[in-house]
Amino acid sequence: MRFHLYLVPILLLSFSLLISCGGYEKVKRSNDVNYKLTMANKYFDKKDFQHARELYESLMPVMKGTKNFEPMYYKYALSCFNLKDYNSSSYHFKNYTSSFPTSPNSDEANFLHAYSIYKLSPKITVMQSNTEKALEVMQSYVNNNPDSKHADEAKTYISILQSKLEEKEAIAAKLYYDINQFRAATVVYKNLQNDYPFSTKMDEYQFMIVKANYKFAKASIKLKQEERYVNVLSAYQELVDNYPNSKYIKDAEKYFSAASDNIKKLKNEHQ
Repeated sequence: MRFHLYLVPILLLSFSLLISCGGYEKVKRSNDVNYKLTMANKYFDKKDFQHARELYESLMPVMKGTKNFEPMYYKYALSCFNLKDYNSSSYHFKNYTSSFPTSPNSDEANFLHAYSIYKLSPKITVMQSNTEKALEVMQSYVNNNPDSKHADEAKTYISILQSKLEEKEAIAAKLYYDINQFRAATVVYKNLQNDYPFSTKMDEYQFMIVKANYKFAKASIKLKQEERYVNVLSAYQELVDNYPNSKYIKDAEKYFSAASDNIKKLKNEHQ
């Protein structure tokens, strides 16, 4: 008896699913364009974006050029977005704004185009071409829509994307340092300073330049050592001048002192 009690809700659920699927198939097979559009909008309103998207897609060829196409196409792009198909949504939002530049939904579509590309930005361990593209598109959105209600949100995403690219470059610089490619490490750390002048890690990058210059000088042939130790002194002075309150100054002093001592020794050897 208890088994039958458990079975009843399962059967009811299965029956309702059959009715639902059957209803959708009926809509899908219908040749009544207005009926199909009405049902697509109902699916959309109920957040059944998969069914809404499929119906909108089937209506595209017959609706194009009609007064209903613009709102339908916007909902189609939104359906793609809500289904997390960001490749499709980025394409269709861009196409929407190109086709309907004066639409009341134009700003929203522009932002969602940029945001869709933002969502395609990959994790830090892989190539960041999509992150670079997202940064370019999001910055373009802010530049072209400074008064948009989404402008501040877009600026937040720009900061996140910039931080991501900075982190990726910093990882590369540290890798060069760790594998004893000190000259390459110095170049990349300097690039980081040039590319991200407002970074909170500027003093850290300068400290790493001091260290990399010291290690490079130490590993060099004697003929080149003196001039390369001088680069350590210059890098240290730049750290002190530009970041006088840096927590790295104390550690950097050790490299400054060691470089100074080595320069004196080398000069004595030349006499």
